[in-house]
Amino acid sequence: MFSSLKVRNYRLFFAGQVVSNTGTWMQRIAQDWLVLSLTGSSAAVGITTALQFLPMLLFGLYGGVLVDRLPKRPALLFTQSAMALTGLALAALTLSGHVQVWHVYVAAFAVGLATVVDNPARQSFVSEMVGPGQLQNAVSLNSANFQSARLVGPAVAGLMITGVGTGWAFLANGLSFVAPITGLLLMRTRELHSVDRAPRGKGQLREGLRHVAGRPELIWPIVLVGFIGTFGFNFPVWLTAFADDVFHAGAGAYSLFNTLMAVGSLIGALLAARRGTARFRVLVAAALAFGTVEIVAALAPSYWLFALLMVPIGAFGLTVNVTANTAVQMSTDPAMRGRVMSLFMMVFMGGTPLGAPLVGWVTDTYGARFGFVAGGVVSAAAAAVIGLFLAREGDLRLRLTWHRGPHLRFVPRGTEELTPAA
Repeated sequence: MFSSLKVRNYRLFFAGQVVSNTGTWMQRIAQDWLVLSLTGSSAAVGITTALQFLPMLLFGLYGGVLVDRLPKRPALLFTQSAMALTGLALAALTLSGHVQVWHVYVAAFAVGLATVVDNPARQSFVSEMVGPGQLQNAVSLNSANFQSARLVGPAVAGLMITGVGTGWAFLANGLSFVAPITGLLLMRTRELHSVDRAPRGKGQLREGLRHVAGRPELIWPIVLVGFIGTFGFNFPVWLTAFADDVFHAGAGAYSLFNTLMAVGSLIGALLAARRGTARFRVLVAAALAFGTVEIVAALAPSYWLFALLMVPIGAFGLTVNVTANTAVQMSTDPAMRGRVMSLFMMVFMGGTPLGAPLVGWVTDTYGARFGFVAGGVVSAAAAAVIGLFLAREGDLRLRLTWHRGPHLRFVPRGTEELTPAA
């Protein structure tokens, strides 16, 4: 489960990300709650989320082209420093009492701009640190790292917001970037797995898109996570509304919901680290379960039942993300990885600017429960349609078996089991 941590460079990277990710989650919680406090609007929270992910939608593919041309480690030193400065600036505005909602909008957009390069650089840098043999394990541990920080970050953010104010959470996030920057500086560059960088040239963006479009094992995971990222992952909108409007429980409840979702996500990440391959049937099944549990949670009559359902939502959502991420990385030419991963992240994260304001408006107009149900329905429907399409394209059939309980799976006609390329 932890085999990739034997690599020194990856250990440094992993340790730095633990600290930085904790700060990032603190800022996310503080940011959402600050906007809700300043405006009283779920739609404003949706706008903040949209602005943070809008640069990925607009410029994500160009970020991938840059990443394929640039050395990954110096690129990450630049992007991590830029995000640190953004957190410190927002902390100064909030602690001085001068913060306005447009300040938060600008800060969210600035973080999004840095993410355009940071995300594909971090994703593709993993393979340079550990090599192809440990890629599946390292990708899963990265997700476990992120979700572990998600356990601590929201809890600490909730205490800081209620105890000393949101500004201190922003300050902690800005300072947390010292850890990953130090880790990057301490790495032994001679131990990195060298990858030929793409030379400057015309048509590289189109080349990357053609690479994806011609390979079903790349295009369908990206399409599925696009639907789920756009309509199923708008948790800042829904959870703030459930905490404030449905259960009237305040910032502590919002923090608890995020923490319990992180518990499930961590479980999903660790289980993914044990799997040796990324299977399409796991991806489709997890996406279908994710949407279904969202619908059930939206209709939950009590606070504690809703809170507990955050655990399976986190587990299934993380399984979708890790399985799709791993399948795409392992099926991609290393020279194309930056462009392909930028497309993956653009679709997964960049769809949020399209979905978040709409989801925020639906939530404000029809209520938090209706908005959450709608997101779950779209996610489950996308999983079902893409799963059936994959079955048709691959000449598969649906098979029900029984081994210590029912197991429903797609298998090739005339064979026993599907083992798709990962």
